Amino acid sequence: MILDISQELFSCRVYPGDPAPKRERISSMAEGALYNLTALSLCAHNGTHADAPFHFLRDGKTIGALDPEIFLGPAFVCTCVGELTGERAEAVLRLAERAGAGQRLLLRGECTVTAEAARVFAASSLRLLGVESQTVGPEEAPMEVHLILLGAEKVLLEGLRLQRVPDGRYFLSALPLNLGDSDGAPCRAVLMT
Repeated sequence: MILDISQELFSCRVYPGDPAPKRERISSMAEGALYNLTALSLCAHNGTHADAPFHFLRDGKTIGALDPEIFLGPAFVCTCVGELTGERAEAVLRLAERAGAGQRLLLRGECTVTAEAARVFAASSLRLLGVESQTVGPEEAPMEVHLILLGAEKVLLEGLRLQRVPDGRYFLSALPLNLGDSDGAPCRAVLMT
């Protein structure tokens, strides 16, 4: 079974201050054209998207430089609500590792990754951390958590939709668009049972 855990781009929640995605119909068969053609305008961090280290680090890897394997493989979904402490982060990592999915962790629920939890994740074998929020860390001050995680080359997957996904092990496919030297990119994220 395939579970789509992506937001629809044009109805997505937009991080405060980011431009909203827009589309313009350039050509329409309904208006007599031979084909439909759409032009897009969007932020690399609209909808379900990946953050590359370059998002907060001047010399960090760009989205095009990341190994696609990071976005494909066993992943562990775990419900977390409220502030995620370092102690809880350690417990979640142990669950993921026991499930054979310690490199990709997806946090389900309204969860805020604290700097303490980010340091635990940064010191682990985790390669990708995903959240339902449009940003990992506190929305009003996400920089510290981003610096800790991206500085440790942990890729972030933000804007997931996990409400209907039970906790457990899945196969994740969340390849971002190859936007070359960009700081992030939208992706179509799915989980497979």
